Amino acid sequence: MRARVERAEAAADALDGGAVRVHAAAHEVAQGLLDRPRTLPTRFLYDARGAKLFERITHLEEYYLTRAEFEILERHTVEVARALGADAGIVEFGSGSGRKTWNLLEALDRPAAYLPVDISHEQLEAFAERVRARFPGLAVRPVAADYTRLDALPWPPREVDRTLAFFPGSTIGNFEPDAARAFVERVGAMTGAGALFLVGVDLVKDEEVLERAYNDGEGVTAAFNRNLLRHLNDAVGTDFIPELFEHRAVWNPEASRIEMHLVPRSPTTVHVPGGGPGGSGVRVRLEAGEVIVTEHSYKFSIDSFQTLASRAGYEPLEVWLDGGEQFSVHLLRRRPDEEDIAKA
Repeated sequence: MRARVERAEAAADALDGGAVRVHAAAHEVAQGLLDRPRTLPTRFLYDARGAKLFERITHLEEYYLTRAEFEILERHTVEVARALGADAGIVEFGSGSGRKTWNLLEALDRPAAYLPVDISHEQLEAFAERVRARFPGLAVRPVAADYTRLDALPWPPREVDRTLAFFPGSTIGNFEPDAARAFVERVGAMTGAGALFLVGVDLVKDEEVLERAYNDGEGVTAAFNRNLLRHLNDAVGTDFIPELFEHRAVWNPEASRIEMHLVPRSPTTVHVPGGGPGGSGVRVRLEAGEVIVTEHSYKFSIDSFQTLASRAGYEPLEVWLDGGEQFSVHLLRRRPDEEDIAKA
């Protein structure tokens, strides 16, 4: 057991850069399992294996989001570069394999710095090395962190004239509404007044199209979802049996979101070591058919997303759609806050 806990602590340190220790994570897991509805922390979807599985998802026929966003970015990166100007700094939240980054970096005029931020350290470092090789004059500073907990950015000494935050993939939809607004506000605080924000946003559409995107025929999304349980076993020391759980993804029209679930096929008990008061263990009984929520993916209209962005301190500059009008990419600019206006 001690070796298992030590492995869990090491994995937790790698996951959150030392910011969240294993016992805090265990408490979070235990509380989520005891809540109604039962939940598990979405961020645990993304260890090295989860990142690879998600990369496979983006190539699936049913998963229209990546193709639609690529189409938009290929058409409009020159306009983004023109709005940003030369000698800019770029921060990308959730860079992953970086497939959407190349066209953007190549379109920019003498970019000064690039900060990819991702929770998967192994994938992040490999991608950063490829960027350095392709853009030898660019200062590349990978940040291995949970970007939802990030409050500052390690810009290099070279001054940047303007900053662009890049947040592709409609990942903004994985936040609950209040948390989405808080994240956009935090991005604005880290990048400053006048900074640009380029963000991919999935749109509300036909229910069948939405549900197929999260229930692919090859079962890759199911493997990605169940991998969360494997990751928790390694990082926290839980004893989930992933094969006992069925993957489900359903559209909730009232909440405007896809809900991703894991559902036990038969009764099972899960032990969460260190998840209780004073570091005691917690045992949670799960009945067959009980839903555990692992992720929400909110879908927006153009107006609803721009309202969110405005309330978080941004003004819209451009919005672009793919040819099928399934997906949108928004270019926003951070407004100066009242303190900035007073200093001007």
